[in-house]
Amino acid sequence: MKVGIIGTGNMGKIIIEALIESKAIAPSHLHITNRSLKKAEDLKEKFNKVNVDHSNEEVISSSDLIFICVKPHDVYDVIQENKNSFSKEKCVVSITSPVSVGQLESLLSCSCARFIPSITNRALSGVSLLTYGSHCSDKWRRDLTKLARHISTPVVIDENVTRVASDIVSCGPAFFSYVTQRFINAAVEVTEIDRETATVLASEMLVGLGDLLKKNIYTLPTLQEKVCVKGGVTGIGISVMERELGEVFEKLFEATQEKFVDDIEGTKSQFGV
Repeated sequence: MKVGIIGTGNMGKIIIEALIESKAIAPSHLHITNRSLKKAEDLKEKFNKVNVDHSNEEVISSSDLIFICVKPHDVYDVIQENKNSFSKEKCVVSITSPVSVGQLESLLSCSCARFIPSITNRALSGVSLLTYGSHCSDKWRRDLTKLARHISTPVVIDENVTRVASDIVSCGPAFFSYVTQRFINAAVEVTEIDRETATVLASEMLVGLGDLLKKNIYTLPTLQEKVCVKGGVTGIGISVMERELGEVFEKLFEATQEKFVDDIEGTKSQFGV
């Protein structure tokens, strides 16, 4: 199977590196391009057998499975300008949440899917989100799921939970990195610990927490129960968070949902669906 990547920005690059390092795809079976070819050529310096093509049409023609890793408002143009190159046996995959598989299918006769990655996939870990079009063949459902399994735990989702699932899986690392940084900053400000030490301790704590959950030693609720001794320091700290956090996460999801609606309206004006 030949895989094409159109767009080698942050997420496109992560997908390329993860697929190669997991040995899901041989570098020679990858065709990549980018609006600025320098970014694609930089990846070829790292993986010298990767094929850098000079146009989107070249990537599409040379590939069986094509990932479109461009900004939401650019997806329509990539498809429309190369519509005749997407032959029926191919599969096209968008990685952006505002573009639905239904919109892809409104323009194309080939199999269509959406794959929402996470930065955690770069470590061949975390979750990736999959949504298949109603006309996507069983073969491509199997093949894309198998490919995703090399770099992540693939989870198939319905359209109606796309934004919230993406918030948890794809945006979540940034959200919790921000919370952890605030945690570190507060420790440095209130106590005598230095920033370097606090950062090491917090980072290793998160790694250990991930291992506990990955190995199914504890669930999130049981882990809290194990650490939170009645009347102890952890309980005091959680009481502060219960009092001070308020509805911050509810407001976070409300804000991302509002932005999602705006983004969807933008793609509707292009696709007409």
